[in-house]
Amino acid sequence: MCCAGCERTGESEAVRGHRCVTPRRNARGRTTLAAVTLVAALALPLASCGVAFSTPAQPAAPKQSAPAAPITSPPQSPPGLATPTDDPTITATAPAATPAATAVATPSTNRAGGQSANQTPVAQAPSRPPTAAGPQVAKGAHERPSRGGVKFSPTAPGPLDGRVVVVDPGHNGTYQASINNRQVDAGGGKTKACNTSGTANGRMSEHTLNWQVAQLTAADLRARGATVWLTRPDDLGVGPCVNERAAIGNRNQADVVVSIHADGNTSASARGFHVIVGATMAGGPEAQAQSQDLAARVRDELLARTAMPRSTYTGGRTGIVARPDIAGVALSEPPAVMLELGNMRHPADAALMADGAFRRQVAIALAEAVTAQLS
Repeated sequence: MCCAGCERTGESEAVRGHRCVTPRRNARGRTTLAAVTLVAALALPLASCGVAFSTPAQPAAPKQSAPAAPITSPPQSPPGLATPTDDPTITATAPAATPAATAVATPSTNRAGGQSANQTPVAQAPSRPPTAAGPQVAKGAHERPSRGGVKFSPTAPGPLDGRVVVVDPGHNGTYQASINNRQVDAGGGKTKACNTSGTANGRMSEHTLNWQVAQLTAADLRARGATVWLTRPDDLGVGPCVNERAAIGNRNQADVVVSIHADGNTSASARGFHVIVGATMAGGPEAQAQSQDLAARVRDELLARTAMPRSTYTGGRTGIVARPDIAGVALSEPPAVMLELGNMRHPADAALMADGAFRRQVAIALAEAVTAQLS
């Protein structure tokens, strides 16, 4: 039989050798006697036969632990002019980010009368004046025309005081067909795809090589007094499109534009660097002539400082090629050049480009050429 204590506490009568059946109650709270009588009538004969009744032990309810505190990530600092940590040469030469860096969003009007870049400034520490322009995300290749670019102030006075240089790390780190394949203005009434991630070999991708050399070049130029605009903020995202890269220099009234690339020619004998200038340019004949001068300076500096030969497959062994189909130079108002710093598909060129010391010398060569051009 069941005791009242069993009903109240829920304890099993198995410890007493009886089965505990909790009687049901009717709507008025009274015990249903018929149910009790029926159970007793069934249980007594079976008990006399030696049948033991027991209620299976119910598992103990798990102890309730205190709710875990929510995991929160530390605030992410904005992307800076960071250097790849796997290359000690680059890490040693690029400047560290300034903790109190402040984005400078100075309104300006480009030569074509366009509006200035819309940028979100990084918060400035009130205890000290801004010393360098903080990084800003280049909005790049989206459905609307972007106002991208990442501005960095000089790190020291020098021969490039007051000068503005755009350094364009060619291509982008991510391929997104809906964006990259979109046709954009390439100059001269032509269009071309927004952008790509570039060529590659077994050692590295072109977009990463371009990014590394661009960081080194930007650091050298800033140390000489130049304000530097990078066309993209990192080696991860998509864009900007090729037409927007030219617009960054135009909007910010750059003195020169240097675009950094590497080639992917599949000919077994094709090797060496070449410098591309526009066959036509938005800046007209004066910009074209100055671009030719800058290209010659870049070529001569590379020959003097690196082991990379001039191209064996284009430019008639001069190391300089005029092309009408390169949007970054064709749409540029200031003087602009595009360096193809070697052929990534040629083993000898690829070995050079994989060497941090070579990349360091390329950056010095570019900074020297720009300094000579603008001094």
